[in-house]
Amino acid sequence: MKKQFIGKINLIEKVSIDAYKMEIFSELEEAYPGQFISILCPTQTLRRPFSIAGFDKEKQLTTIIFKLKGDGTNYLKDLKIGDEINFLAPLGNTFEIENKNCLLVGAGIGIAPMLFLKKELDKKNIKNYLVSGFKSDDEVISGSDENVVGGSVLDNLEQIIKDKKIEIVYSCGPQIVLKKISEICLSCDIESQIAMEKVMACSIGVCRGCVIRLAKENEVVYASVCKDGPVFKGSEIVWE
Repeated sequence: MKKQFIGKINLIEKVSIDAYKMEIFSELEEAYPGQFISILCPTQTLRRPFSIAGFDKEKQLTTIIFKLKGDGTNYLKDLKIGDEINFLAPLGNTFEIENKNCLLVGAGIGIAPMLFLKKELDKKNIKNYLVSGFKSDDEVISGSDENVVGGSVLDNLEQIIKDKKIEIVYSCGPQIVLKKISEICLSCDIESQIAMEKVMACSIGVCRGCVIRLAKENEVVYASVCKDGPVFKGSEIVWE
């Protein structure tokens, strides 16, 4: 169940030209791949959502990776070790982990939840391969098995699926990338689980500002990315 926490910054470091990694020490007791936290930035009216990139229950550390985009993220990058931070967690649903040969695809900052998922799959000895895409070398965030720089992370996706006998694909990134991944998975007759990136206002399903359409049982239904997601089956998303 989600709660409000007052955590303390344990680590903040630059991991690429415009991205930072932050570790937050708090009393949060559980978090799973696909979930996110929503941080209160005093300079902003609305909280800011961030995918969880790692969680260590024993050390009580929650990790996020964020890209500089505006006043909220610039506020976060200027925090120091020991500073307090107010956040809601854990929010959203999770990836359904299956004992199948997995391909993980992260596009840009979409690598964050993929890193968390990869760690959990490794713990369970589930075979996986993480491919991430970045626009340039200085934007690369480490942790993937393969980085695609300058091109598209989609370019060799079908070949990877065939060569590695992939049975399920997990992904996070811009909508244009996720749409194509779901289409490729449908054509290859394999399942995809998609973590949607969407602008959120409330982060708890009240404002309905992050609604998407899903095709379920021959009808179209509406779902909030923040409350019903952010993880959905790629085959169920009605892409714009």
